[in-house]
Amino acid sequence: MRIAVNLYRRFAHLVHELAKFGVIGVLNFVITIGISDTLHLVLGVGPLTSFGIGTVVATTFSYFANRYWTFRHRDTSGLGREYVLFFVLNGVALFITWVFIGVTHYVLGLHGGIAYNAAQVVGTGAATLFRYWAYKKWVFLPASAPPVDPHTGLPEADAETGTEAEAAAETADEPEPKPEPVPAGLAKRSR
Repeated sequence: MRIAVNLYRRFAHLVHELAKFGVIGVLNFVITIGISDTLHLVLGVGPLTSFGIGTVVATTFSYFANRYWTFRHRDTSGLGREYVLFFVLNGVALFITWVFIGVTHYVLGLHGGIAYNAAQVVGTGAATLFRYWAYKKWVFLPASAPPVDPHTGLPEADAETGTEAEAAAETADEPEPKPEPVPAGLAKRSR
């Protein structure tokens, strides 16, 4: 029991972050599936278009929920930068889910509601793994990350250490250390 308590204490921040991410994910899934099923199964809109529209609506909700609840403890690198990057990464995740829906509908020829929803569930699961990793890596940066230039979206160079090129130039000016002389007795034995 003590091992479980120690593991929980060690990873409590990650457990809480994943739980919040999961709650938002469930809400987004309900939004996406509700819109997607209504458009495709009731109104007859194509399966990929239906899922795409549902995803765009859910993504807007997801960004604000994740920024102000799940990842609120992380640095804000600019609302515009985060929002655009969030949507780009969700575009990749949308493509991942589209692959599952497209294969189910167009390759396997399964056109029923159960097959459509099953493809959405499996595709969303794969896309969710990508999203969580990508959000932490590129969108919601850790507090220890260097500040981001709002114009380029790239980390700013540290004023104290400078850029890598400056550091390389500084070390290039240093003379190379001279090798230690080998005592005569050791030099003859090594031959």
